[in-house]
Amino acid sequence: MSAALGYALFDTALGRCALAWGAAGLRAVQLPEVDDAATVARLLRASGPCDAELPTAEAAAAIRGIQALLQGQPLDLRELRLDMAHLSEFHQRVYALTRAIAPGQVRTYGDLAQALGGKGLARAVGQALGLNPFAPVVPCHRVLAAGFQSGGFSATGGAHTKLRMLQIEGAHWGETQSLPGF
Repeated sequence: MSAALGYALFDTALGRCALAWGAAGLRAVQLPEVDDAATVARLLRASGPCDAELPTAEAAAAIRGIQALLQGQPLDLRELRLDMAHLSEFHQRVYALTRAIAPGQVRTYGDLAQALGGKGLARAVGQALGLNPFAPVVPCHRVLAAGFQSGGFSATGGAHTKLRMLQIEGAHWGETQSLPGF
């Protein structure tokens, strides 16, 4: 497990996000909380202790990619290295499958569970995504509940934030068009 080297806050279309990085890649990414202090506190719970620093070149590239994604550019961010050494093998597998969902596309918890070995794993998939330390690089907002319902979302704003992120991406499923405005 590599220690985190630093973290930085940065502005996005959703508000101020944060990321932490270490020698092995990104340790955590945090969507906006109610204020910067809450965003940093939640980031540090996922990344481990580190100090505010100027971003490395790799972290700066991640920031630009996240900003562009949250502005509606169809990026998958799969080129970003994630340090998952501190995560279980199951969570790593869930996150790898989730990263394969293209911008504007959605899957269900059951779809991911089936790919991991059976529909009975849907609850475990949901729990893993609820603990996702890399949103939106691991785009858990693209995973919906059964019947393509929004389901939960652990970021501030809950399902409303999830649907807003999908709207930014122009997501649609089934016979529906893009999500309605908020």
